[in-house]
Amino acid sequence: MVLCPTKVGKMMFDEDQNKKKGDDPKKPPGGFKVPSATWLAWIAIIGSIGALMLVHNRMGAPDSTLKQAVFFQKYESNQIAQATINYNLQSGNLIEIVGTYYKIEKDGSIAKENGNPVLIPFTTKALLTEKMKDILLPPAGKLEVSETSPMLLNMIWTVAPFLLIGILFWFFFIRQIKMAGKGALSFGKSKARMLAKERNKTMFKDVAGIEEAIEEVSEIVEFLKDPKKFQRLGGRIPKGVLMVGPPGTGKTLLAKAIAGEADASFFSISGSDFVEMFVGVGASRVRDMFEQARRTTPCLVFIDEIDAVGRSRGHGLGGGNDEREQTLNALLVEMDGFDTQEGIIIIAATNRPDVLDPALMRPGRFDRQVVVNLPDVRGREGILKVHAKNVKLAPDVDLSIIARGTPGYSGAELANLLNEAALLAARLNKKAVGMEELEEARDKVRWGRERRSLAMTDEEKKSTAWHEAGHALVNMMLEHTHPLHKVTIIPRGQSLGSTMQLPEKDILSRRRKEMLDDIAVTMGGRIAEEIMSGDISTGAAMDIQQATNMARAMVCQYGMSDKVGMVKYGSDDEFVFLGREMARTKVYSESTAREIDEEIKHIIDEGYKTAQTILFNHRSKLELIAGALLEYETLDRSQVEEIVKTGKFTPPPPKPQSEMVLAAPAGTPLPETPPKPVPPKLPGLGTPAPAPV
Repeated sequence: MVLCPTKVGKMMFDEDQNKKKGDDPKKPPGGFKVPSATWLAWIAIIGSIGALMLVHNRMGAPDSTLKQAVFFQKYESNQIAQATINYNLQSGNLIEIVGTYYKIEKDGSIAKENGNPVLIPFTTKALLTEKMKDILLPPAGKLEVSETSPMLLNMIWTVAPFLLIGILFWFFFIRQIKMAGKGALSFGKSKARMLAKERNKTMFKDVAGIEEAIEEVSEIVEFLKDPKKFQRLGGRIPKGVLMVGPPGTGKTLLAKAIAGEADASFFSISGSDFVEMFVGVGASRVRDMFEQARRTTPCLVFIDEIDAVGRSRGHGLGGGNDEREQTLNALLVEMDGFDTQEGIIIIAATNRPDVLDPALMRPGRFDRQVVVNLPDVRGREGILKVHAKNVKLAPDVDLSIIARGTPGYSGAELANLLNEAALLAARLNKKAVGMEELEEARDKVRWGRERRSLAMTDEEKKSTAWHEAGHALVNMMLEHTHPLHKVTIIPRGQSLGSTMQLPEKDILSRRRKEMLDDIAVTMGGRIAEEIMSGDISTGAAMDIQQATNMARAMVCQYGMSDKVGMVKYGSDDEFVFLGREMARTKVYSESTAREIDEEIKHIIDEGYKTAQTILFNHRSKLELIAGALLEYETLDRSQVEEIVKTGKFTPPPPKPQSEMVLAAPAGTPLPETPPKPVPPKLPGLGTPAPAPV
């Protein structure tokens, strides 16, 4: 839908008027509301027209009109109380007399009302005769002589209506079009916002976990404060800094900290603000943004999510002269073109550096790339301390334990963790946030919230318990897996149950034995279901997908297959454009593809056999874990470890009343142990398979 300029201007004018009145921005929008100023303007204009018409009518048609002879008669009989003779010697012999005369009773006396004479207004137009000249020169009695300009009066009365119409036209049309020019008629104006220092309170001390990135960008701040320090040795500050990293690692927060530390002007804009439905608007906005920046050099310009405008050119369908490419070309020229000026530093952020145009990434435009990675254990502890300043923590809270238990968490996830813990403690009516709330918030952020209200039948609950028990037992029995955190049959997120692994340290690389053991753990759930019921379900769909992706990566990317060898198969692009995806062809032969598929299946089959051997050899422990899950719904690592080592289970102590607020009722009691059927031998395996039920 396209709005005409007048309507857009009217809407913007109404919005400005509402802002001037101090309307509450939280008030829900209703129908169209004409502001008070508009009503006052209309009333003033209409009232002025009415007043002018009234005065004109009163002046043009007085209460009484006297003939010249009657005027002379009343003048000679001294009945004229007061009169003004208006004349203009250049206008001819016709003059105008305006005044009042006394009302005469029948007896010839002056009529009075409340002791005052009764006056009657009159007007007359007389010819300038000799007798009239005697009255005018010199004035006699109570008559006054006034020389007027009828031409001027006529001109005023002629021009006044047009003048009022012109004022009305300017107020409601020209003024609104000018105001609309700030929006609808000025699409090419930049939407960059200049960030005032008094409004931005973020400093480098408020950013934690990315010390190397802070050190690199702090050079820019030092250069803006003391340029001679770098120029003394011939150094040149980078024209552009591109911050790259996963979502939630603090790229935008770091840009705010740069703005808070630097005394220079700071412009902020999003990459999507350049995109518009009209062709050429994006390039115009780029030029206008740099024009604004040149007026306040030296300055910083921050472009958030630059991949919205800086994607690679020439990979889409159809022609290449589209709006996005024009915008990118304008950005390339402004950053390092023929007429580029110094003093403007570009800071951009993206989590998709693989899609950016190579011309944008070269030195001279973005001289430096700052990688903002996920924080390590010390960085996570620092981030937790920064966000914990506004959260009331219990004295026994140790943030270092939470930091060690949250490998792979980003800064945004850690901030959300503390917020969720505070909300949970408030729901439990606690005075401070404790370790239990932090643990629950960690699980909620990573794996989702518990869905205790989900209705599950006893059969589904039993199948889920055996499925998760299979995962947990295989995880505990294998050597190269990540430590088990907890196992639960409470639905959480998209899953009906969860077996949670939590690494004790940051994962920088993966070993082949670790990945093989992880594939075996994913197979444990399907095998346990088959042992319990002699049938299989769709509950292992995600396990199969996870195992397949892991095995394919081992074969095609990591060179962990002896048969295929250390060869990279497939494309490097995890995310592809439409044009690239359609033009993609296999870089290996059909026979190699067959070998890859066979090797992937071999790896998964080996993991399946490993998990099957463990579960059949320790079936009693599998049954005990499943029964405990049916009874208590959640088991932690120590409880599962007790079952694996001793074959016994010690029931946990009852939870305090405060923790029972969010707890669900007890689940299904421990089932009776069914008799073990004697399964037939499987070919090639020393472990029997379950007999059909």
